[in-house]
Amino acid sequence: MSAVINLDEASFQTTIQSGVTLVDFWTPWCGPCKKQGPILEELAETIGDKATIAKVDVDQFSSIAMQFDVRSVPTIIVLKEGNVVQTFVGVQQKQTLVETINTALRN
Repeated sequence: MSAVINLDEASFQTTIQSGVTLVDFWTPWCGPCKKQGPILEELAETIGDKATIAKVDVDQFSSIAMQFDVRSVPTIIVLKEGNVVQTFVGVQQKQTLVETINTALRN
């Protein structure tokens, strides 16, 4: 079972409201998104229950992507208590994401 959860309009707001959440905005046809997927799976295993690792398919849920002005995929947004902490565009390495999440958890 995947440790990365898929979000939709119904679950998005509830999920990001508490704690730290990393959201990967992606599409199934995007090459770099396919590279990011396994990195996020590893990240979710490393982080455990300290933060939520989630994905939003921008083709299916473009309204969520528009809320965050997502213009290209993959875009990764780290949120704390529903507020944007950091935004990354393009494939990100696991260690960069771990450090960003840990910083958000401390602040």
